[in-house]
Amino acid sequence: MTETDQDLLVSSEDGIVVATINRPQARNAFTFAMYERLAALCEALNSDSNARVLVITGAGGKAFSSGTDISQFKVFETPEDGWAYEDRIENALASIETCRVPTIAAIAGACTGGGAAIAACCDLRVTTSTLLFGFPIARTLGNCLSTKNYARLVALIGPARVKDLIFRARLVEATEAHAIGLVNEVVDSFEELMPRALALAGQIREHAPLTMQTCKEALLRLREQGVDADDRDLIATCYMSADFREGMQAFFDKRRPQWKGR
Repeated sequence: MTETDQDLLVSSEDGIVVATINRPQARNAFTFAMYERLAALCEALNSDSNARVLVITGAGGKAFSSGTDISQFKVFETPEDGWAYEDRIENALASIETCRVPTIAAIAGACTGGGAAIAACCDLRVTTSTLLFGFPIARTLGNCLSTKNYARLVALIGPARVKDLIFRARLVEATEAHAIGLVNEVVDSFEELMPRALALAGQIREHAPLTMQTCKEALLRLREQGVDADDRDLIATCYMSADFREGMQAFFDKRRPQWKGR
């Protein structure tokens, strides 16, 4: 198997970063190196003051990503191999989830396994009507998800629907996905997908970065620690920021605020 920088393409314009999973010949399946590159990208964006939104999508229109390339599993012989794999994947997923900027998954076609896990970690999901989302491992590999991945799915669609997905090994189509809140928007065609995702990213780019950043962190703490999670640092971050003062001044001046993210 050949791994190249072309397997994950990254571009940026006007604060919107686009990461394209670029293995359409393999239904955009991830190699271990690709997971690591995606994690590195998210971590780099945390210190990039010019970046405002990250859009993750798949090339070719047939699949967002079918998950991990199964050939990567051939060397598994011990429990340590499974633990190391889940740790590697969790590093990538946590990097997406905790990325400073809002993240949008632009999905077409198959979004399964590790690909579905990546999409579930994004803040918003836009899909085409060809969506097939799920983790059909009960009829394919016979492996399992990590507890953290189950927690992410439960936060999105609830435990009963998670069991339904896993036990029946079924794939959710676009209409149902939208109805249950799994995706935010559905477009008719692949040609419409990126224009809509970029329009959404453009709208988000104009909003207060610290408001969105603290919202993301607060929801993570709520999921992991419950309603008693400490939020005083998040409150201080916003109310003591230059952006909050700018927002007030812009209100009185009857103009749009000029957000700086600090």
